[in-house]
Amino acid sequence: MNDAEIQERLRSVIGDFVIYGDLTGLERYGSGHINDTYLSTFEQAGRPVRYIHQRINDNVFKDPVSLMENVRRVTEHQAAVCASMFHGEFSRRHLTLIPTKSGGWWVRDADGKVWRTYLFIEGASTHDVVRTEAQAESAARAFGSFASQLAELPGGPLSETIPRFHDSEFRFSQLRDAVAKDASGRVAECGYEIEFFEDRAGEMGIVNAKIADGTLPIRVTHNDTKLNNVLIDDVNGEGVCVIDLDTVMPGTALYDFGDLVRTSTSQAAEDERDLSLVSMRAFMFDALARGFLEGATFLNDTEREMLPIGAKLIVMNIGMRFLTDHLSGDTYFKIHRPGHNLDRCRTQVRLTDSIEDHMEQMKEIIRSCR
Repeated sequence: MNDAEIQERLRSVIGDFVIYGDLTGLERYGSGHINDTYLSTFEQAGRPVRYIHQRINDNVFKDPVSLMENVRRVTEHQAAVCASMFHGEFSRRHLTLIPTKSGGWWVRDADGKVWRTYLFIEGASTHDVVRTEAQAESAARAFGSFASQLAELPGGPLSETIPRFHDSEFRFSQLRDAVAKDASGRVAECGYEIEFFEDRAGEMGIVNAKIADGTLPIRVTHNDTKLNNVLIDDVNGEGVCVIDLDTVMPGTALYDFGDLVRTSTSQAAEDERDLSLVSMRAFMFDALARGFLEGATFLNDTEREMLPIGAKLIVMNIGMRFLTDHLSGDTYFKIHRPGHNLDRCRTQVRLTDSIEDHMEQMKEIIRSCR
């Protein structure tokens, strides 16, 4: 379905949401690759008010109704917490779902696809690349604060929108299955990468073992903590609001911090072919640690101590996923050139190497943040 057809579907459901005024503008918005996102403008009492509309990708999120119940619970709880924390501008600190005229929070279009609407947060922007330590610290603090806001979320566990999403043992088993099947005849060219992960097979169960013995608690976690999932204030550079809540579900804080490290400490792109550019920059790790631990004040001693381990494991997780997809014929991640997923895997392998080289320094940074 092309953009014009998707917009037509949106126009057919937009009137089902509680939005007043006249629609004066509608355009595709953002750089996300999963959901279809649009920005609308309505004229209300002589001034423009903007909204975000998203069509949930049910190829990735198999149960969009449960996903939307997660989002409703999270945003309602955040609204209550933020109202007591941020006087005057608390509505900018969390996403606000717009209800439907029937009292729900989502609408199905003629094709059965689920749409939702948020109030647009003005005066803040997303950024795809971390450029300064201050920016890294601000984003990390926002994610830590987000986790703190949800530490006492009532109503029982959230639904798993993508089961076993950050489970290292599961991702390793998927890789081994892909190697055994060799569906695309690519195993022979990936000997080094396969051996790299096999050499670390004993580390894959570290987090699951700690969860099982009760020393590592299950938290409400975001699970996609990259910079462009935080709105940064256009004036003061503060991390205002965490967005993209589709993967908010039960998990461990180790991986939320770890994915910040994965996406923010290396200056290289995720698919960089010049591996000499890929490294874990300790000064960026220090900024992330300061920000995240300032925001996530609820972490226990085990969680704090294992944050560097979480960073290493999440990098390996993503590397295994890229390699598995390459071996399986590039069926999940979009590629833009032959071998694209293998290139992505190799950056994660190199970043894992760098993290291992800096592990003691990373641990000392975490200890110094006390």
